[in-house]
Amino acid sequence: MIVLTRFRVPAEGAAEFVAQAEAAVAVLSARPGFLGVDLGRNLDDPDLWTITTRWADVGSYRRALHGLEAKMVVVPLLSRAVDEPTAYDDPDRVGVNRPRGQADG
Repeated sequence: MIVLTRFRVPAEGAAEFVAQAEAAVAVLSARPGFLGVDLGRNLDDPDLWTITTRWADVGSYRRALHGLEAKMVVVPLLSRAVDEPTAYDDPDRVGVNRPRGQADG
């Protein structure tokens, strides 16, 4: 599964953002189930960045966010993210996908 997280970063904050992103990636990459990462900057809108991580499964990603180191390094970065869903998987593995709070029906 992948986690695609977008960030809006003004040009003057780009160096600080990259340093913060690299520190977060270092923490995440040491977690079980981590498969890879891409840090990207949008070609048309240079204030838009993404960190895309790949994981063995959603549980691996969620567990990677636990613990003191993640709370001190990763969570502050994620608090800067664009507020939108971030977790994606193969459609065949997702199955019936309903918004949270929607009953079966």
